[in-house]
Amino acid sequence: MPVRLMFQDEARFGRLSDPRRCWAPWPIRPLVRRALIREYVYAYAAVTPADGHLDWMLADDMAAKTMGIFLQQVAQSHSNEFVIMVLDGAPSHRSRELEIPEQMALIRLPPYAPELNPVEHLWDELREKEFANKVFDSLEAAVIQLAFGLWRLESNPAALQSLTGWQWILESS
Repeated sequence: MPVRLMFQDEARFGRLSDPRRCWAPWPIRPLVRRALIREYVYAYAAVTPADGHLDWMLADDMAAKTMGIFLQQVAQSHSNEFVIMVLDGAPSHRSRELEIPEQMALIRLPPYAPELNPVEHLWDELREKEFANKVFDSLEAAVIQLAFGLWRLESNPAALQSLTGWQWILESS
């Protein structure tokens, strides 16, 4: 059975605005709206740096049961492969309630080392390209924007390889 090395993480996205610097022709000063509404959705993602494949799911929470559903989704997507999933030590990843599919093994990164997980760069990319300087009228609008951004990344494996294919990962694959 072939082996697939994947990296997994989850992040929170929502209506709380993310004002950032932006370009405008001189002497125009750009105006950026702000929103302080605390409504969120969670994005789960697993990427294969070797080929730029992305599996993702949106959920209402970050719990062990939801993580188990995502792992099952990934296992079904790669049913003819054994998946080695590298992830951080979040409580939902360590819970006794977490159901791990048979054709999957979990490897935890060292504590407090998010720089070792290439999925963190996906979140940076989404926040910069899809959420910066935007205000959403509803949580549904933010979810649509997030799904569009994840679909954009998923449909461009070469860009994902470039973003996540670090030399030490590719050499270990």
